[in-house]
Amino acid sequence: QVQLVESGGGLVQPGGSLRLSCAASGIFFRSYVMAWYRQAPGKQRELVASIISSSITNYADSVKGRFTISRDNAKNTVYLQMNSLKPEDTAVYYCNGRLGINNLWGQGTQVTVSS
Repeated sequence: QVQLVESGGGLVQPGGSLRLSCAASGIFFRSYVMAWYRQAPGKQRELVASIISSSITNYADSVKGRFTISRDNAKNTVYLQMNSLKPEDTAVYYCNGRLGINNLWGQGTQVTVSS
């Protein structure tokens, strides 16, 4: 079964850290471009970070220097390490995998940054 399953979301105080994980199954993971998107209430879904390989990554300006995307092809998993979290990082975070016309989404995980 083809699926992406996120985990690791939750409630964290401003300045705190969280690590999101996305486990893929049913796909040839290492061939996929993996990414994290987020959607805050009333806003459009936006790209947070993407990764082709450990040396080819891309970040939204709003998270550069605070978030790190990585992947473990042996575990079919992509990660998003989020540090120095801000209230404006509050959103549902979605894992995405793309290969050609295949565009896969996870169910999302809620991240709430609040004191």
